[in-house]
Amino acid sequence: MLLKLRRNAQITLPAGIRKAARLEDGDVLDCEVRDGLIVLTPKRLVDKRDAWFWSPEWQKAEAGAQKDIESGKVIEFESVDDLLAHLKGE
Repeated sequence: MLLKLRRNAQITLPAGIRKAARLEDGDVLDCEVRDGLIVLTPKRLVDKRDAWFWSPEWQKAEAGAQKDIESGKVIEFESVDDLLAHLKGE
């Protein structure tokens, strides 16, 4: 598909491309040049207050926790007192 570069270096992504890429008004796209090609990649912005959750370290810990849950390596307690007693070895 050919696109025309318009005034102020603007282009319009045709509806078919937007639909195929599931793009909506207001979406953010990362733009980079790779081997002479212009590559647009949809991105989601993360609020700075929530960025810690998406760090590689935290995501690795989340994946480990999920594996523990799926394999049954968790203990459920009826109360905080039961949890504390377990931690104290009672």
